Amino acid sequence: MKTYLFLALSMVAFGAAAQTTGKFNGLGVGLDNLYRLSDAKTRSISAENFTGEKGKGGMAKEGVASKASRDLGQGWKVNPYIIIEPGATFTLAEITGPGAIQHIWLTPTGNWRFSILRFYWDDETNPSVEVPLGDFFGMGWGEYAHMNSLAVTVNPGSAFNSYWVMPFRKKCKVTIENINTEKVTIFYQIDYTLTDVPEDAAYFHAQYRRTNPVKYKDVYTIVDNIRGKGHYVGTYMAWGVHNNGWWGEGEIKFYMDGDKDFPTINGTGTEDYFCGSYDFDTRQKNDKGLEVIDYTPFSTPYAGLHQVIDGDGHYKVMQRFGMYRWHIPDPVRFEKDLRITIQDLGWRSGGRYLPQQSDISSVAYWYQTEPHVPHPKLPSKDELEVN
Repeated sequence: MKTYLFLALSMVAFGAAAQTTGKFNGLGVGLDNLYRLSDAKTRSISAENFTGEKGKGGMAKEGVASKASRDLGQGWKVNPYIIIEPGATFTLAEITGPGAIQHIWLTPTGNWRFSILRFYWDDETNPSVEVPLGDFFGMGWGEYAHMNSLAVTVNPGSAFNSYWVMPFRKKCKVTIENINTEKVTIFYQIDYTLTDVPEDAAYFHAQYRRTNPVKYKDVYTIVDNIRGKGHYVGTYMAWGVHNNGWWGEGEIKFYMDGDKDFPTINGTGTEDYFCGSYDFDTRQKNDKGLEVIDYTPFSTPYAGLHQVIDGDGHYKVMQRFGMYRWHIPDPVRFEKDLRITIQDLGWRSGGRYLPQQSDISSVAYWYQTEPHVPHPKLPSKDELEVN
């Protein structure tokens, strides 16, 4: 009961930015305004309605499931998914605004690192979102883990959901590129609203990075060179450890609005930033009555260590972790610029810190005014691959 109450209150907070006086535009919806009427138009794009047009769903007479539907005909699940050939880019959605994407659901086959999501707002040619599909949904290691957060959920068996609100004024375009050598099958649905967008609405951005390994005595950069006014709303990290011992002593640092050598926000440890404590460990007794200390995965509306991959002592020897922190009730606001780093820090002999050389990937999520600084070039296919 406590969990459901917390989720309900969180939904209220997520929708609190919506207009609460005057005519409601239906852009940001939560339990605090769900009862309000609006002139917003609800639409949805899928393989059964590529344009999202009113009254145009399920019209295909031929499609990927023609054989299965041959006795039933039009309207009976004739084209429920898409196939993306190797090296091809498919446009999942192209929408004329104003409006906002409110929910994305998809379930892909293949290597999740080798499908690249890109989002373009209005007339821009450089994407505001450019992230491997798995990492965007908190699945950077290519293995399923249940994720039960407010902004992103991943449900059995590989159902990826995004609830980030993504407004646009003129149009939006969402594409997916298959950089693999094998074709990809994707069922998907993009739910959006056509409605007025307020003047102070910023645009959604997400950027991927990977460093493998982090250089000795170097820091890992989550994002830098953000220019403009906006607010930072989330971090996902896939952290692979190359050494023994606890690996998360590093501090996160937010440099904003002209900060140089020292940041305005300075954390106290990796697990602290992701809203855990003391190595994410709990103490439990096993069936022999002996105390066992181990990592404890958790997934909450705003933060989690949702994935712990233990080495198997054979070919899969690495410890790997997936973590997220959503700044939904506490966005990090900046006026001019933003840079975020985190230290890759463990322990060595004599009670001293160890500058580690981990395999770290991340996705940074934020809203800002346009234009944005183009994202750094994505790593190559071989550099993206999880080994």
